[in-house]
Amino acid sequence: MLKNMRLPETHPSFRLNKLHYTNEELASVAYSLIKEGEPYEGQAGSFLLDWLNEKDYVEVKTSGSTGTPKKIRIKKQFMINSAKATGRFFDLPAGTTALHCLPTNFIAGKMMLVRAMVLGWHLDLVLPKANPLDRVFKIYDFCAMTPFQLDNSLSRLHLIRKLIVGGGAVSATQKDLVQGIATEVYETYGMTETVTHIAARRVNPKRKKEDPIPFQVLPNVSISTDDRECLVISAPQLAEEPVVTNDVVEILSPKTFIWKGRIDNVINSGGIKLHPEEIEAKLAPIIAHRFFITSLPDPALGEKLVLMVESDFSETALKNLEKEIKASNKLGKYELPKKIYLVEKFEETPNGKIHRTNTLKSRMA
Repeated sequence: MLKNMRLPETHPSFRLNKLHYTNEELASVAYSLIKEGEPYEGQAGSFLLDWLNEKDYVEVKTSGSTGTPKKIRIKKQFMINSAKATGRFFDLPAGTTALHCLPTNFIAGKMMLVRAMVLGWHLDLVLPKANPLDRVFKIYDFCAMTPFQLDNSLSRLHLIRKLIVGGGAVSATQKDLVQGIATEVYETYGMTETVTHIAARRVNPKRKKEDPIPFQVLPNVSISTDDRECLVISAPQLAEEPVVTNDVVEILSPKTFIWKGRIDNVINSGGIKLHPEEIEAKLAPIIAHRFFITSLPDPALGEKLVLMVESDFSETALKNLEKEIKASNKLGKYELPKKIYLVEKFEETPNGKIHRTNTLKSRMA
């Protein structure tokens, strides 16, 4: 039996691929998805069986962006609470039409199903791929994507009324490209340990706002910082203990904060602390390829700032990029890379994020 909770019946308005299912019926559907469906449907089926079993928790894999991916247990009640908070924050009531285009073996994909079952959404499950809207011919109220999917869906965003983007930062170029469109595009902040997002910010507000736009936290979430100036999240409805992050933030109010970067990425170059993410945001309009800022040991500075760009090597391209960066006048004196490396292919985490440490190691090997 489930401990300290009773798994609620699916919402009367819940639809999966146009059909309503009770919990009992959903178990049969899950088996069919696993046995007869495509691999992505099988992932959804496996999660649904986990959701419907007698345990009061679900085992979830972390993304691996900060270390080796691992399995953690998340209480089903916390997942229900998260779904309700999302519904309130983004105003997504029963009957909301939603497109599910994320892999269900990670928390973001699992939560799309939970939100639909709990809130009564009409959810359509499609193949999680780079351009999930390419074969979509109807308008949806809500969708969640990764930044990579957003990048490949810009021409068809009119099919989504509200879009949340998570699993990585929305680039400056992407923010520019979604200005003035009808779709409400939100960048989210969260992690597996907080059952996806605990904060969000609209990156294309109707009225132009100062950059950076602060994140606003969801209901029943409190924020503070520790002695490293890193975010501490207190959300008793989502996690039993406060979640101490490695994200350096500036808290503006009890409900808003500005994300500055990860403390484990901070570069101390000659006594100057540099946040790679802030420099990357300035470089994004200049560099067309994937890239990141990191550091290498330096006898004089301690650490020297270097720029890694995913591109085939070309002496001409390298010189042109150096000139463009200097001519842009976007970077401060200490933010200019001491060296630029062109790397044919970046190392990645299991869910497609750039693995900075491994990429640097392989390039320097």
